[in-house]
Amino acid sequence: MATFQLDIVSAERHVSSDQVDLLVAPGVDGEMAILPSHARLLTILKPGEIRVVKDGEDNFIAVSGGFMEVMPEKVTILADTAERLDEIDIERAEAALKAAQERIASAPVDMDLHRALASLRRSQARIKVARRRRNRPL
Repeated sequence: MATFQLDIVSAERHVSSDQVDLLVAPGVDGEMAILPSHARLLTILKPGEIRVVKDGEDNFIAVSGGFMEVMPEKVTILADTAERLDEIDIERAEAALKAAQERIASAPVDMDLHRALASLRRSQARIKVARRRRNRPL
């Protein structure tokens, strides 16, 4: 089966670099599936889950947004933040989600709602990816 090069980087580090079979990413207009020889594309990513398929195995990465450039043989994701499944502390992510929900619910007049909602979405994406660990066979 044909593959393509996938590089995922964030401001802090190089997250992943590998030849993969399929990529599913959270675009602003919905999930996008990328296969080898895909048409060129530049898009914004929203907070969510990236699914990477290599040799029939699914791997998941939580991103808090960013950009994705698709070329026929290479995809580059420039993520605001990115965490692989094994890097996510689900208890910490759930605490961050609860804190974000409380900030939004209390809604002081001077609150930066955009930042609070971004924090909420980032926490939701991390939890979604982390919960996949519980569903994987050991």
